[in-house]
Amino acid sequence: MLRIFGDDNGSDDGRCMKILIIGPAWIGDMIMAQTLFKRLKTEHPGCEIDVLAPDWTKPLLDRMPEVRQAVSMPIGHGQLKLLARYRIGRQLRDKYDWAIVLPNSFKSALIPFFARIPKRTGFVGECRYGLLNDVIKLDKQKYPLMVERFVLLGGALPKKYEWPKLIAKKPDLENVDLTKKILALCPGAAFGPAKRWPYFGELANLCLNDDWQVWLFGSNADAEIANEINAKTNNRCVDLTGQTNLARAIDLLSVVSAVVTNDSGLMHVACALDRRVIALYGSSSPDFTPPLSEHAKKLWLHIECSPCFERVCPLKHFNCMRKLSVEMVVSQLRADKTHAVTGLEQLRAAQD
Repeated sequence: MLRIFGDDNGSDDGRCMKILIIGPAWIGDMIMAQTLFKRLKTEHPGCEIDVLAPDWTKPLLDRMPEVRQAVSMPIGHGQLKLLARYRIGRQLRDKYDWAIVLPNSFKSALIPFFARIPKRTGFVGECRYGLLNDVIKLDKQKYPLMVERFVLLGGALPKKYEWPKLIAKKPDLENVDLTKKILALCPGAAFGPAKRWPYFGELANLCLNDDWQVWLFGSNADAEIANEINAKTNNRCVDLTGQTNLARAIDLLSVVSAVVTNDSGLMHVACALDRRVIALYGSSSPDFTPPLSEHAKKLWLHIECSPCFERVCPLKHFNCMRKLSVEMVVSQLRADKTHAVTGLEQLRAAQD
């Protein structure tokens, strides 16, 4: 890592440093960004951290105790809207001492520049030298993990750093059966079908027959997949796809017994809730965005063509996921029976 401009992000002068984070637009990335927030709080105990991000991220940020407040970012992902960014920047003038820009795009560096924030830190990106005055050249070979790259923006990477940890709120449990073990399935992946394991229905049947309750999590975009899973189980799963907002999904995940998930935003949520997670990888790599939890297991065949990082399998065979069998997943579920507690036991443990 080479810092091109600016000084070291060392200790502040004792005053309350106000930091604005320009946040990412993906759930998983925002979860991993919490590790940076934790690092900043360690290095600058009196600092106040605000995060400029889309409104949908507020349920995540509300469950991160390091964040003072979420600042609404009304401009959609990929939109320039230069005048709107200028107006937002003007509204933020004289409010912050330091801005840290997590995305690498030119657009993401505009608002801190317009806000005239004295110190503006980010990686070398799309011609951002004039917008940022503390520019870092990243050695991707030395720092392969996204979470480590985020931490680097706050200063030198420590030998140990804290993983994300969301503080869930007590969920609304009306019409929820907590007397059984609860398996959460997260069959979607916003990036594309190459990240989606095809055997969630078969797994659900096996677990339902083994006296588990199965909940399906996801957005409206995952409703079709959930319908296919439920069709294979005679509608025995509790389908929550599109039925819960992100806040309720987070809080419901906090009481489940185990989670089986693709490499997705919900995988990172489940890890940050310290759930028992089985994470399934195909076209993506756990060497870049691994599940950050001691209770997580990674299943990845690492075949010759994986990871390709494509949305759809370019070779049409989808072997990276198709050959990842149900038996492999079930064996992981059965490997540690100490975590196979009911939803009620899990809720009581969280309250204690």
